[in-house]
Amino acid sequence: MQENFSLKPYNTFGVDAKARYFAEVHSTEELIEALNYSKTSTLPLLFLGGGSNMLLTKDFDGLAIQLNLKGIHEEFVSDNEVLVTAKAGENWHEFVMFCLNKNYGGLENLSLIPGNVGTSPMQNIGAYGTEIKDTFVSCTVLNLENLQLETFNLEQCRFGYRDSVFKQEGKGKYVILEVTFKLTRKDHKIKTEYGAITSELENLGIKNPTIQDISKAVINIRKSKLPDPKEIGNAGSFFKNPTILLTQFEELQQKFENIPGYTNGDFVKVPAGWLIEQCGWKGKQIENVASHKLQALVIINATGKATGQEIYDFSTKIIDSVKEKFGIELEREVNII
Repeated sequence: MQENFSLKPYNTFGVDAKARYFAEVHSTEELIEALNYSKTSTLPLLFLGGGSNMLLTKDFDGLAIQLNLKGIHEEFVSDNEVLVTAKAGENWHEFVMFCLNKNYGGLENLSLIPGNVGTSPMQNIGAYGTEIKDTFVSCTVLNLENLQLETFNLEQCRFGYRDSVFKQEGKGKYVILEVTFKLTRKDHKIKTEYGAITSELENLGIKNPTIQDISKAVINIRKSKLPDPKEIGNAGSFFKNPTILLTQFEELQQKFENIPGYTNGDFVKVPAGWLIEQCGWKGKQIENVASHKLQALVIINATGKATGQEIYDFSTKIIDSVKEKFGIELEREVNII
């Protein structure tokens, strides 16, 4: 247990906020020990994974616990299916690469997403036509009230767009210890229809892509659009893509002919990056914070000296300008601490 501990290395924005207490745990037993300490001291808790989906706006007056549980287990269930279970502290991209090296299909479109396995179900991470829920089987969690282990299946997690039970009524009640996915061993479903995957495969000269080829294309696309958090502080996509009524979208089309949208029944998902760019934010910097020059959806710690509050205030300005111009209110994707 360490006191007055800087969390700068533990959040991808590189914000230098401090935790009153800090502990790193490597097993469920160590986690329970830390939790028992927090109960006797009545300390609020902050669980840290890869730190890629959070914004620390101030010092944390409680116990921050770094979940460093490691390990991957495989169980063959048929000639074509395998259950792969990864502990919460496994790096997400390294886990995807582990699966691809074994030729397990299903996660390739989710390559290079920052963060750890344990936080992936919380917001049902997704990219390029794939979401966690597509391959998710279950997760083992620790109930923070009684310190008992529980298992949540796909239905119980109630996954939605960047949403789950762990962000709703289960928020603050559980900590995810491991996640199990059902992946394919040979009859892989190749998904190339979303985003720029098809054109990137053409650039690579690939006509009959493997799951490894899909991963390579996704990695190339993400690297060309998104800044590396190791080089410049960011949390990837800062805002959710808003979903609006079809009638509202049609009204906007009258005023903005080129507005893009993806129709689903009576609703349309509008790319938040396009909305932000149209409001003049792409590449714009205010003091220590900026919108990335290649992807307006990404807010960066441009000087490396930004406080979490500065970043939050910058995001508020973006939300206000998009609402004023389009009548659409953006929602932050990152967790605000």
